[in-house]
Amino acid sequence: MNNRQKILKMVEIAIFIAVIIVMKLTGLSSIPVGPLVMTLTMVPIAIGAMLLGPVAGAILGCVYGFMSFYDAITGASGMTGFFFQTSPVHTFILCVVTRTLVGFLTGLLFLVFKKIDRKKIWCYFAGGLMAPMLNTILFMGYIVLFFYHTEFIQGLVESKGASNALMFVILLVGVQGLIEWATGLVIGGSVAKGVAAALKRDK
Repeated sequence: MNNRQKILKMVEIAIFIAVIIVMKLTGLSSIPVGPLVMTLTMVPIAIGAMLLGPVAGAILGCVYGFMSFYDAITGASGMTGFFFQTSPVHTFILCVVTRTLVGFLTGLLFLVFKKIDRKKIWCYFAGGLMAPMLNTILFMGYIVLFFYHTEFIQGLVESKGASNALMFVILLVGVQGLIEWATGLVIGGSVAKGVAAALKRDK
């Protein structure tokens, strides 16, 4: 990669970062649903990871993660705000590290899908699905591992009538998770596929 290509890639990453920030500032990044929020930021993260690669995906995920961590520190998010009071370190990992992994793994898995899907028919839609799916798995998985026995989570477990940790995740995420996954699949996949074709990056 020559200097011009490196600069172009940096500009493209900056554009995606700007999109994520604008979504956050305008309230388009997330929709509150009970104690959780419906995260729509996974769509630009997925698109960026597919078009620019795993490292770019990790950067975009990290940017969103720090925004989420800021909400935890300020108490803007009730759940992560409680987690921050319980353990700032685990909350940082929950908010920042898991989202960084989401972006990186989405880009990495997309490269695998792209090699398998020689005609480039379904790989972009699979990549679009990966970001919200991985976000749900990693985020909720970390909550179960390190915050499940806290008073806050046990209160939710009781209110949901969950018999175990897996049932708790299913009942808490529910329809919200399915909508996030469908949004990533349809919108993320369609946009990434269209942009890749326009820029001739679908080879």
